[in-house]
Amino acid sequence: MKTIDALKEFRLGTCYYPEHWPESLWEDDFRRMRELGFSIIRVAEFAWSIFEPEEGVFSFEKFDRALDLAHKHGLKVIVGTPTATPPAWLTHKYPEVLNVSQDGVTLHHGLRRHYNYSSQKYRELSAIITRQMAEHYKNHPAVIGWQIDNEFNCEISEFYAPADHDAFRVWLQEKYGTLDKLNEAWGTVFWSQTYTDWEQVFLPRPTPAKKQPNPHQALDEKRFISDNTISYAKVQSDILREVAPDHWVTTNGLFGHLDSHRMNDELLDFFSYDSYPQFSTIYYDKNEENPLADRGWSQTLGAVRSISPNFAIMEQQSGPGGWVNRMDMPSPKPGQMRLWTYQSIAHGANMVLYFRWRTATFGNEIYWHGINDYHNRPNRRVREAGQIGAELAQAGNRIANTRFKAEIALLRDYDNEWDGEYDVWHGPFSWQSGKSWFKALNHRHIPSDTLYVRSGTTIEDLKRYKVLVYPHPAIMRDETAALLEQYTREGGIIIFGCRTGYKDEHGHCYMRPFPGAAAGLCGISVEEFTMVKGTRAATSMKWSGGDEALTGADSFNDILYVENDSVEVVAHYASDYYAGKPAVTKNAFGEGQAWYFGAVFNEASAGQIIDRLGLASPAAGWLTLPQSVELTIREDEDGPLYFLLNYSEQPAAITLSEQKNDLLTGNNLSGSVTLEGYGVVVLS
Repeated sequence: MKTIDALKEFRLGTCYYPEHWPESLWEDDFRRMRELGFSIIRVAEFAWSIFEPEEGVFSFEKFDRALDLAHKHGLKVIVGTPTATPPAWLTHKYPEVLNVSQDGVTLHHGLRRHYNYSSQKYRELSAIITRQMAEHYKNHPAVIGWQIDNEFNCEISEFYAPADHDAFRVWLQEKYGTLDKLNEAWGTVFWSQTYTDWEQVFLPRPTPAKKQPNPHQALDEKRFISDNTISYAKVQSDILREVAPDHWVTTNGLFGHLDSHRMNDELLDFFSYDSYPQFSTIYYDKNEENPLADRGWSQTLGAVRSISPNFAIMEQQSGPGGWVNRMDMPSPKPGQMRLWTYQSIAHGANMVLYFRWRTATFGNEIYWHGINDYHNRPNRRVREAGQIGAELAQAGNRIANTRFKAEIALLRDYDNEWDGEYDVWHGPFSWQSGKSWFKALNHRHIPSDTLYVRSGTTIEDLKRYKVLVYPHPAIMRDETAALLEQYTREGGIIIFGCRTGYKDEHGHCYMRPFPGAAAGLCGISVEEFTMVKGTRAATSMKWSGGDEALTGADSFNDILYVENDSVEVVAHYASDYYAGKPAVTKNAFGEGQAWYFGAVFNEASAGQIIDRLGLASPAAGWLTLPQSVELTIREDEDGPLYFLLNYSEQPAAITLSEQKNDLLTGNNLSGSVTLEGYGVVVLS
């Protein structure tokens, strides 16, 4: 892959659909984009029927005129390969390309993403349109990069067409080699599921208990879907690398059943994301205490940053959003669009494109509002975009040279995420614990990273951080445990939650005392465990120390037994039949520490550990912030940039004991400063 430093220069822009608008609007649109400080647009990701109106007949005239006009006005262009929306002639002529539900229902033309990745015919037709477009635009002066497809595995991330069952069978043969090894990996001796011929093997199909397949088969299904998606994307990436080697290649995610890290490593120059913070506010848990609301989107951006330390936002929310029948998001209040833009930038974005330039007047997304309304008159969002464009014209390239900085990482991995979709004995816990830790750190103004544990993860990857939090890694390979032991032995601090380490890579339970692969590192065993549910009353923990604080012991309780003298009991259970038993332990391991928390984390319990570790904001010596303000740091050899983002509608009082410069305005700030509602400053 050719290395292209595509994100060294900051770019601001928008998604544009010339096929949706009269050609008489195009030039005025591009002129006004430049006036707002935009320098880039994305086009064509849904336009297959324009480029190939019938099989083998290609038409580029409409987009040629649009791209020529964009170039005239100094706009750079990202071209999307249009394979997310196959045209009607294609799906009618080749119905085998269509996706099928697990129940056997064919998913037809009429929305998008209605195809399957396994169809050789669809791969062939996708390769043809990709090559035609690449050949046509490889030398266009406006085009600088390509987006492959659009939002892989969005809408649906399961595939059951006949071609998928066939491809799964081939994938399993390559993975296991023999049926004996497959039967062992899937534990098929249970319930007489043993396979004696490869023709008997399928993706999970409906069972008497509805969607309740063999759990080990279900885990391999997710791994297959990911590999199959990546192999389909590679068809396009390889063509673009061959035909347009001077252009960069990306795609936009983040969706289910896809190892986006591997896809980025193997196919892309950088990863891209579609940022809609109000998803956090329309799908929130009404019972959640101290909700993060749209501030919680920062945690998702951390996952994106784990894939690509600097990334692009291909779609940044710029207005109220929704389809005709769902995702009905309210309009951003004054300042929120700017806040969300800098939220993306603060967490690593070096390119931001708003979705979309003008709200569609037809189709499913007539309520997914862009910067401009239907009437095309100036509005508040246009003015706000202009303010952002002017600020980034001055500050963008200083920001683009920096990277996010944190000393604490929240660990995740695909095995446990995919296994946990089905396994209710650990899967539902990870989101609560991850969010609780993020809240506790974020409210204390301590930046945190997300780090995915993968087969290629090295000790140097881990040693970038002083503290690692790995809430519920039920699946833990011995190799992973050994890596974490090395990290801790050399001075790191690792924190686990309940249900740690008791499964192997197939999802089989180890025949070892819990926490299985992590037992040696933690110095404890699990004497007993229980769900906390139904008639089982919620329990609590009493923490050691002067105040003997009480916190809830949520959802699941591991009752711990100390195995080594190096272990200190930090908290005991305060109620139920195991009152007085160890609930939280800390093991001195080499130069570091391994903590084991016997329940599902909440913000208060995460806070207890943060305080006992003495963790504090990196700006604590000179900056005082209210809880409503998020602090993030991006840094390079010229020093740190401190992003302060106020997620409250009310002004926030901040205090600086050192003079700093606001990069966005050029103003020097010190002493007591009022940050306006939804306000942002970037201090240097």
